[in-house]
Amino acid sequence: MSASWLVTGAGGMLGRDVVARLAGRDALALDRSALDLTDAAAVAATVAGARPDVVVNCAAWTAVDEAETREAEALRVNGEGASHLARACARAGSLLLHVSTDYVFAGDATAPYPENAPPAPRTAYGRTKLAGERAVRSLLPRTGHVVRTGWLYGAGGANFVRTMIRLESAREHLDVVDDQRGQPTWTADLADRLVRLGEAALAGTAPAGHWHGTGAGHGTWYDLARETFQLLGADPARVRPTTTECYPRPAPRPAYSVLSHGRWREAGLKPMREWREALAEALPGLVEAERAGARI
Repeated sequence: MSASWLVTGAGGMLGRDVVARLAGRDALALDRSALDLTDAAAVAATVAGARPDVVVNCAAWTAVDEAETREAEALRVNGEGASHLARACARAGSLLLHVSTDYVFAGDATAPYPENAPPAPRTAYGRTKLAGERAVRSLLPRTGHVVRTGWLYGAGGANFVRTMIRLESAREHLDVVDDQRGQPTWTADLADRLVRLGEAALAGTAPAGHWHGTGAGHGTWYDLARETFQLLGADPARVRPTTTECYPRPAPRPAYSVLSHGRWREAGLKPMREWREALAEALPGLVEAERAGARI
């Protein structure tokens, strides 16, 4: 018998790609209007009624800067919401794949963060996501998988790559930060790895714990912008490097958000491919999504 799945946050950029990856399977897709994770009773009733084999939690408060002044609200979603879901999964016997973030780390490392690196968030957003991680691992020590990611882009929502596509035709030059380093990650690639991880977990070959789901390699936002211009057929020299100091934000951005992927190999699973290869495949869909958005 094939496994049954439940996806929360199914209307978001990542959630849409997870649902697409599960096409043809027994999968229940719930967006925020269908299931509010801050409603403990609704979460408990939904999971108890569906009794899925695997729950993929893509629901989150992702407004990093707003969280600095609205941390309690962000915590209700990222921390308490994750706790409600983990508790419901424990009662139903469901495995949980909980999507987290690189912001749980300080961002001041000089080598990729391993899965067991000590967290030290510097932002309200990071603190609320860490609270969610801890709830999942506490309530589901054997069936809770925390998958950290970062620098997400996809066709199903606003993101840096789509912004670069839009601005390429609107501006002669762009100044882009070159002192923050991370791993651009296509949501379609992450969705594929989440489903593969769920399958492996059900088979008993991927133990619970922390996993890192980001594109291989690394680069800066400046590198990502130049690569996007290159793929668009535009002159990458139109992108000019600048510093974080030139673009102050309420929430400090990590200078170094590179994560290691050792647990995938240990479980016999492939980590994600190199980020430039993924971007080249993703770009036509992103261009079409941006054009469609402009026509609305």
